[in-house]
Amino acid sequence: MRIAFANDHRGFLLRNQIIARLKKRGHEVIDFGSNSEAAVDYPDYASKACRAVVTRTADRAVLVCGTGIGMSIAANKIPGIRCAVCTDEFGAEMARTHNDANVLALRSTHQNPQTNLAIVDIFLDRDFAAGRHQIRVNKIRNLERF
Repeated sequence: MRIAFANDHRGFLLRNQIIARLKKRGHEVIDFGSNSEAAVDYPDYASKACRAVVTRTADRAVLVCGTGIGMSIAANKIPGIRCAVCTDEFGAEMARTHNDANVLALRSTHQNPQTNLAIVDIFLDRDFAAGRHQIRVNKIRNLERF
């Protein structure tokens, strides 16, 4: 799977662990940075990774900032993106199986790095369950035309 990855300065310390995990699992990583702890604006990075998903350059994306919230808000402004902030494994499971989330946002602050790695694994391993959930995802897509 091709995974777009992006982080801001708050996600910098987690980036190498996540990228290494993705590569170890055989995924191709398309890295959109940031490559340091120097302050940057998360919307700039979220948009690059999400545009890769929308244009099908990437299959999914993983975003990291301090809380995951800023990245997810920016990501969800892009039509075709369904980004979920996940802070535990159950959330990652539901984001994929019920919501067909195509972008994962993680928090780097006050979060165990091993928990984040487990969340990434689940997010990438699970498939969309479709069925009754497809109706809801279609309704989410329709909101983009509002």
